[in-house]
Amino acid sequence: MLKIGIIGGSGLDDPKMLEACREIEVETDFGRPESPLTLGRIEGREVVILARHGRKHAVMPGRVNYRANVRALKDQGCSHVLATTACGSLREAIEPGHLVFPDQFVDRTTKRESTFYDKDRVCHIAMEEPFCPRLRTLLAEEAENLGFAHHAKATLVTIEGPRFSTRAESRLFRAWGLDIINMSTIPEATLAREAGMCYQPIAMSTDYDCFMESEENVTWEQIARIMSANVARVKSLLAASIPRIDFEDCPCRTAIDQALV
Repeated sequence: MLKIGIIGGSGLDDPKMLEACREIEVETDFGRPESPLTLGRIEGREVVILARHGRKHAVMPGRVNYRANVRALKDQGCSHVLATTACGSLREAIEPGHLVFPDQFVDRTTKRESTFYDKDRVCHIAMEEPFCPRLRTLLAEEAENLGFAHHAKATLVTIEGPRFSTRAESRLFRAWGLDIINMSTIPEATLAREAGMCYQPIAMSTDYDCFMESEENVTWEQIARIMSANVARVKSLLAASIPRIDFEDCPCRTAIDQALV
């Protein structure tokens, strides 16, 4: 059975997205996830929604219990995960308001629990293709159909946060060839791979990172304003894409088979 997990927040954990929805509280081997789970359907496809940072966005990125969040979706039987996230743009062509479907990441986090296997076994999970290419292709097709400005590929850097980058860091990331920046995709993506789920971020560009001296300094109010404007578009994208997810045979789901020592 296919079941789709949505990791979101700031309006993207709206139960009105779902038919016949209900809410449950759960506990995992790694503690409680950051929000209750909302269960329901989109055009007959079972869906589970989780708010990454809690319903009130009260948990900062470095303190999110990513392991409990991902395990909660896995325990509910989720096979695929669509993860919405705000991001800053490191490229002039990626304008605020654009949607981005990254295909690679660079990890610049420092404090997070990044594996389920930290006691009795070692897991060397393959991550050369860190996000699901089939989900990414599907999302890009539906964004095109809906007429949404989007980018079908990008390299994402996840920083520890919660502070924003210095201008020197922003310029360094650009020199490395990176395209967008956020604080939440890692270790979420790695944990989803360990859990045998297809995972793809839906990144919403909210601002230009501070490499652009002509732009005002980014503020949370600015990010929230752009996010709010994007919520309806992302909901439309999810509603159009989720019924089309029909594949089970994907390397994302079997990578763990060869990863455990």
